[in-house]
Amino acid sequence: MFTLTFLFLPVSIPLLVSSFIHPSCSWRRNQNEDKDGDLVTGCVFSLAAAQWPIEKGNFNNDLIYIKTTENKYFPLALAFSLDEVNRNPDLLPNMSFIFEFPEGGCKTVSKLYSRMPFSEKNQQFLPNYNCKEKTMCVTVLSGPDWATSAKILQLTYGPFHPILSDHEKFPYLYQMAPKDTSLPLAMVSLMLHFSWNWIGLAILDNDQGTQFLSHLRREMEKNTVCFAFVSMIPVNMHVYMSRAEVYYTQIMTSSTNIVIIYGDTDSTLAVSFRMWESLGIKRIWMTTSQWDVTTNKRDLTLDTYYGTLAFAQHHSEISGFKKFVQTLNPLKYSDEYLTRLGWMNFNCEVSPSKCETLKNCSSNASLQWLMRQPFGMSFSDDSYDIYNAVYTVAHAVHEMLLQQVDDGKGHYGNCLKLHSFLRKTHFKNPVGEKVNMNQRENQQGEYDIFQIWNLPYGFGFKVKIGEYSPYFPHGQQLNIYEDVIEWSTGNRQMLPSVCSADCGPGFRKFLQEGIAACCFDCIPCPENEVSNETNVDKCVRCPEDQYSNREQDQCIHKAVIFLNYEDPLGMALALMALWFSAFTVLIFGIFVKHHDTPIVKANNRNLSYILLISLMFCFLCPLLFIGQPNSATCVMQQITFGVVFTVAVSTVLAKTVTVVLAFKVTAPGRKLRFYLTSGAPNYIIGICTLIQIILSAIWLGVSPPSIEIDAHSVHGQIIIVCDKGSVTAFYCVLGYHGSLAFGSFIVAFLARNLPDKFNEAKLLTFSMLLFCSVWITFLPVYHSTKGKAMVAVEVFSILASSVGLLGCIFFPKCYIILLRPGRNSLQKLKEKTSF
Repeated sequence: MFTLTFLFLPVSIPLLVSSFIHPSCSWRRNQNEDKDGDLVTGCVFSLAAAQWPIEKGNFNNDLIYIKTTENKYFPLALAFSLDEVNRNPDLLPNMSFIFEFPEGGCKTVSKLYSRMPFSEKNQQFLPNYNCKEKTMCVTVLSGPDWATSAKILQLTYGPFHPILSDHEKFPYLYQMAPKDTSLPLAMVSLMLHFSWNWIGLAILDNDQGTQFLSHLRREMEKNTVCFAFVSMIPVNMHVYMSRAEVYYTQIMTSSTNIVIIYGDTDSTLAVSFRMWESLGIKRIWMTTSQWDVTTNKRDLTLDTYYGTLAFAQHHSEISGFKKFVQTLNPLKYSDEYLTRLGWMNFNCEVSPSKCETLKNCSSNASLQWLMRQPFGMSFSDDSYDIYNAVYTVAHAVHEMLLQQVDDGKGHYGNCLKLHSFLRKTHFKNPVGEKVNMNQRENQQGEYDIFQIWNLPYGFGFKVKIGEYSPYFPHGQQLNIYEDVIEWSTGNRQMLPSVCSADCGPGFRKFLQEGIAACCFDCIPCPENEVSNETNVDKCVRCPEDQYSNREQDQCIHKAVIFLNYEDPLGMALALMALWFSAFTVLIFGIFVKHHDTPIVKANNRNLSYILLISLMFCFLCPLLFIGQPNSATCVMQQITFGVVFTVAVSTVLAKTVTVVLAFKVTAPGRKLRFYLTSGAPNYIIGICTLIQIILSAIWLGVSPPSIEIDAHSVHGQIIIVCDKGSVTAFYCVLGYHGSLAFGSFIVAFLARNLPDKFNEAKLLTFSMLLFCSVWITFLPVYHSTKGKAMVAVEVFSILASSVGLLGCIFFPKCYIILLRPGRNSLQKLKEKTSF
């Protein structure tokens, strides 16, 4: 009794493709208990037509030379194919197809050649029949290693060899396998699907290996997949043995989890592969179906993360093979015996186990239980080539006989004619696939992808996980059965195999000179640049109105910053402006109501009205600075500020001059009464305002204020302010205001001690002192701030200087009018005491 280490899960896997109704699973057992299963090598057969019926039992006579299970699969596949042809009434009627498998047919070519019917010493003898009147051509069917340039018709099964497609060197040779030029593309497609970019390669150092390396390298470079190492295994055994340790060290020290094996299975590459597996090297081996072997190690543990990914030629399943073999010799070809020959197909859903995945399956199931399940023998790639080769020769012979071609030149002449018919043979085989020998070398291979695990006690388990066809549109050529992978491994993803970890969003690749493109460092994106994908070569700069977030994986719109009404600072300044303007209106109303009182009449009542109105506009002026700037408000800000403050300061100057003239007129002999009575001080306001208007016009003509959008000063913000345009013009306006204020201060300071109860010279002096102090302080503070803070400083300066004028000049008068009305009389006016 043989114990299995796994049970098969009864899961329901949905329809993946039209031809994939149930998961395709296979299993087999190693050929003997003592050594690992041998990699299958090729054999050589001769095919001929006989003019008598051949019974199925006759094939047993041709199989007696095969002493062990080694290579027995090929003759059985050949016998099955010949029997199917012989039972076909529409193909070669009244004739039978036979084959000969000479003793030692899987040994060396030199020993076997002498035994073949096409050799010179056997030229007059045809195996299995003797017809000297009409000699039919004998065709050789062999593996590619048996290829010969002799003038014999030869068909080969097994991997396609480019060198054998040279028709000048091998004019009579036909390869049944399709070209494997699409194999590198299929492998690279699988690498991209599982995000592998760090791959090892072991190939034979011959023409076939070099060509495969060239094609694979080209496809890998197109898709930024790199070689971790390339081991070119020498063909010569002695040379290989001297370097075996180097190859072992190479694969052991490599960080890759994926190694491609490509080459002949009876070569030094196979020896190297055996050694790697025996030493416990765990990798995912990516190779062709010829390498899907099983080992016999009892201490081997099941690890679904590793195994073999085998690319097999896509072909339909051929039914009846197992039944045919067992009818040849029911006692010899038992189910248990057949499991040693090749893969046994069965339905993955057949299982009494309730484990969730293959990885979790127990080891209590027995071989007897598995034998009770229905399964069939699957055709390998080589067997399918043999199958098509038999039908190809049969169709060619059939067509030649239909046309009754006979040039009378015996065996050699028949071979030449058969050769001409073989080249033109095209048909559809019994499983519905087209075979066209004229275009055989132009066809690209389609592949089924299998995942294979070696299990304890020599058992192997194989699951079809996908398909590849080069005839589908780009991007749809690879079809992976994710559900099957998850069922068999417990995960939809395979082991990673990358040289460097992915550079996530916010980082970019930094390639070092002389290092493979797949090996890189990850560095953060520069400031204000982002990457929202993995492994980008260059970060993308954010637009001017956006900035990168902290993770630098996306651009965020910058906050537009300006002094607005929703901002607490902007709201506070706006409320202050409105409150003080309303308060100014209230004072103006008080003055109008008490316009006949001495304190209102003193120092020119009309000038007080003008000053109050100008101060009201000064308080409203900051509203132009609050809110989102535009071209109109930027111009209005500076022009309004310049004009209304000029009116206010020039009015203070006019009031100061009025005080001085009032006392100068009362002096004996003075002729200044005319200036006082004619209202000459009032002209000061007009003249000063006109000068300000001229300055403003020049400012607008030379370089007017405009919108300034600053997207760089503060990270994540777009600061919108009004640019002064001409800075010189702005400071000329401030300088002009300062000169008027300074002049008023000087005149008021000189008139501060003039005797009068209602002399406001002191009030004017203090107001101008405060006005100058505010704007002198404004300059350094203004230049040390940016953005809305700079605007707020200017607004605050306007409000502070306006409050200074209003408070120093009008608050004392309102105090007397409202709270000390007794002092607002002519009698008090005549008193000499000072105010």
